[in-house]
Amino acid sequence: MDASLYRFTLSPNGPVFDLPIYVALEEGIFEKNGLKVEFVSKYDPQSSSQDPFKRQKEALYEAGAASAYNLCEWAGLDRSEKSTRGSQVFGLRPAVAAQAIITFDDEIQEPRDLENVAVGINELTGSHYTTLQLLEGAIPRDSIIVEHAGPPHERYQSLKDGKLKAIAIMEPFISLALKEGAHIVAVNFYRGAEVISPDVPADKRGAYVASVNEAADLIRADFARYKHHVVAELNGRLAPEELASHFVHYAHSRPLDEKRFDYTYEWMKTWNLTKGTSEYKRLVA
Repeated sequence: MDASLYRFTLSPNGPVFDLPIYVALEEGIFEKNGLKVEFVSKYDPQSSSQDPFKRQKEALYEAGAASAYNLCEWAGLDRSEKSTRGSQVFGLRPAVAAQAIITFDDEIQEPRDLENVAVGINELTGSHYTTLQLLEGAIPRDSIIVEHAGPPHERYQSLKDGKLKAIAIMEPFISLALKEGAHIVAVNFYRGAEVISPDVPADKRGAYVASVNEAADLIRADFARYKHHVVAELNGRLAPEELASHFVHYAHSRPLDEKRFDYTYEWMKTWNLTKGTSEYKRLVA
């Protein structure tokens, strides 16, 4: 390792979210910006627990093995609020991904058809938060049912097995589901959060964000070149060219400003998804 490079360790997330990191590693962008970036573990798509801090990315970060990880915006605030190690949302990640509620049931065609129907989610992740947001404008809150169904592979299998009538899922599972005959009931695009340890110097945080932003530009210019990373976890069930190009976008990371934080945090409080006692300056870098 070049002694002049700052070692920046990452806890892995799903490939659709970590794609800018893969590209920055492939293209030597991190090294150009003075960083030696490495994942501390291979992504485990089966990592699941109803306790978020027992999941792979959170557990590795909390144990001090990783300097950073990314996850959905709401979870970024939740994990930073509850972290025993200490963490902050440094910005909104480049991956702007869709969570889609999908089904194989022809009787379910619109969000109103999901009144009192359990939707499979992974608790306290993007699939959970976006499902609440998608449905609360269509049906009464007390008729919205979400059921913890584990990580994407497990949720999708439960849907195919008929254990659930609908699930919330992201790529590459949206493309796979459409290929296998499912249809979309609702879809929501959302930004995610970059959670970075406050111990990382500000200039190194900045170099990391600049690197993933440069990688996002490369992905936007030629997404097809990098789709193989996203479909790899499906082990051949979906070819790179079968991955749709419209259920995930890549943009520059940007700060989570106080107005957005306040709105997001207050919404979380209405669903009892946060303790409701935190301040902007403590959770956001």
